[in-house]
Amino acid sequence: MATESESMLQLAVEAFQSKNFDLAADIYECQLAGLGDPGSRQELMVKRADALAFGEYLSDSISRQDGERRGAESREAVAAGCVPASCATTGCGYEGFSCRICLSFLFEPVTLPCGHCFCKKCLEREVKEKERPVMCKECRDSSRVADVQSYRVNVVLSNLLAKWFPIPHQAGQLRREGNGLYAERKMEAALEKYNQAILIAPLDHILFSNRSQIHSSLKHYEKALRDAEMACRLMPHWSKGHVRKAQALVSLGRTEEALREYLVSLSIEPDCRLAKTEAHKLLSDLLAPVTDQVPEHISDYSSISSFRAHIKNSINTPSQTFSPSMLSSEFSLAFTLPAPDKLEGCDIKGQGKLEVSRMDHRFILKRKRRSTEEVEDGGQEKSDDRKRSKSEPAEVTDSLNCAGVGDILDPTDLECSLCMRLFYEPVTTPCGHTFCLQCLERCLDHNPKCPLCKEELSEYLVQRQYCKTVLMENLISKYLPSELIERQKIHQEEMAEFSNLNKNVPIFVCTMAFPTVPCPLHIFEPCYRLMIRRCMETGTNCFGMCLADNLKGFAEYGCLLEIRDVKFFSDGRSVVDTIGRRRFKVIQHRERDGYNTADIEYLEDVKVEGVAQRELQSLHDTVYDQALVWLNSLKTEQKERIEGHFGPMPGKDSVLQTSPNGPSWCWWLLAVLPLEGRAQLPFLALTSLKDRLSGIRKVLLFMAHSKHR
Repeated sequence: MATESESMLQLAVEAFQSKNFDLAADIYECQLAGLGDPGSRQELMVKRADALAFGEYLSDSISRQDGERRGAESREAVAAGCVPASCATTGCGYEGFSCRICLSFLFEPVTLPCGHCFCKKCLEREVKEKERPVMCKECRDSSRVADVQSYRVNVVLSNLLAKWFPIPHQAGQLRREGNGLYAERKMEAALEKYNQAILIAPLDHILFSNRSQIHSSLKHYEKALRDAEMACRLMPHWSKGHVRKAQALVSLGRTEEALREYLVSLSIEPDCRLAKTEAHKLLSDLLAPVTDQVPEHISDYSSISSFRAHIKNSINTPSQTFSPSMLSSEFSLAFTLPAPDKLEGCDIKGQGKLEVSRMDHRFILKRKRRSTEEVEDGGQEKSDDRKRSKSEPAEVTDSLNCAGVGDILDPTDLECSLCMRLFYEPVTTPCGHTFCLQCLERCLDHNPKCPLCKEELSEYLVQRQYCKTVLMENLISKYLPSELIERQKIHQEEMAEFSNLNKNVPIFVCTMAFPTVPCPLHIFEPCYRLMIRRCMETGTNCFGMCLADNLKGFAEYGCLLEIRDVKFFSDGRSVVDTIGRRRFKVIQHRERDGYNTADIEYLEDVKVEGVAQRELQSLHDTVYDQALVWLNSLKTEQKERIEGHFGPMPGKDSVLQTSPNGPSWCWWLLAVLPLEGRAQLPFLALTSLKDRLSGIRKVLLFMAHSKHR
């Protein structure tokens, strides 16, 4: 085995040397699958990342190398006792509660129809900035993401996150207030809010990114650069951080470094429009023909053609692993947080003027900064479909840090407001309210409005895209496993009862139905909406059809129908396409949730042999011919109408007694003959094919005589 592995690795080296980088990367990936040693895995990860990089998969290479580096740092941190193991393995104190767009704590979560949650502001910005339709960053589905502006904050989830994680939630509120002040051009007040937010959440990369923008607006470019660098260190795979850094570098006249940061941003998120535009402009300036004498201070730009190595080196350079014990020294030396009472002091304004005086004014005249750009709550996540890094920066968390939500979780926090039980298959409406899937459907059977806020849900109802809210399901399965098992047990017992096609079979009391004959239905009553839905949920797709009876509620004989298709309307109505399957006799009449049920036994024709079989065959052929004569005697319009509803008349069966229900043409003929339901019902109860054929012949003879009168 070892020899084979060595041979494969040697083959990978040869493939790399011959510039077949894809083959080398594939071999390294196969070898990684069977390798358990951390040191060897790290070495192969680096080699595979090199192959990906030379094979033009730069962003994938970055994620591979940085992911392995972070894993090594986490193991070292655990070994040194700096951080608990539960935090080191995730890289973030809020694993599972982060937004995949901004890579930060989930603030004002909105649930998309696909069931995944993102920050509301992140989704709104995706609509504003992306040229293509908004796509879910988790499932990569854009077909279900309609008008993002109409989605509301998930009420239950937002309240839970505020309760369980008060510190990042408070920081999010301060960030929102700061954004409002920034929009009003109150820069100093906005800066004050962000200073307060960073004091309580000093490892939130979004706060540093947005404060960098505020500093830029105040022309504090050195501070803007420091904040942008901090954002990049906290979250290297966040493209917006590199954009912020590049903007600060442009303001300081360091165009070569700024170009490099824009290229890093594009390697992470290739469709970032801002980075594309600015990088193109900088490249145009740097590579434009020069007619005058070239100044001596302009450096050699030949290194730009091989910028991949610079980017790889910068990303792969091990960044410092932050821990709570390092915060005081780290921030006091490198990222000084101004105290609130000093924000409006003269020192800051004087420093801003000093920084401006050091600017390259010629560059400012040529390249105007976008000082009016809006402060953002988040950013974009890399859109590379090949691999998505799950690593996130370590954060300073509150009382829930690493100890887990389960320590303070109250099961009542995750109760459905309709059934007052633990959420089972939770779904979230566009208005932001969460219910059990079955509870919501039963409410919508009666009224197409949200049970809580009464918002119209007609469009949501007709789409029937009830995807479970993933984060809620994960919370329940992780922190309330015993309660979930009990809830699942109750549901499984209910489904087992509903799927029994002998006891408590749902009965639709309406009209006559026959085996093999189509029976389209218009469903509008709430009780029958529930009945049809349960039939489909259990997988049986079957229910009984019986005539009404004044004494017992419904007749003693009926036909089992199978659902072939359902078309829903916005008001909850539906058209159900069914076909008859089996006949039955009612043993016990029952009722459940507003519709009828019954214990039943199925009926089958009694088979005959010998002389009786030959006589039956002769009778069958005679009655079939009589049926054709009657059908052909109808007017063309009548015949077309019948065939349009029931289809053409079936032919003879090759073997007469093959089906337990007898020949299908008999049931087709009974369905189209002008007989009342009470006259048709006795044929359904017969188990003798001979008696059924004799009865049909009598009806045909009577109709033939009536026609000649």
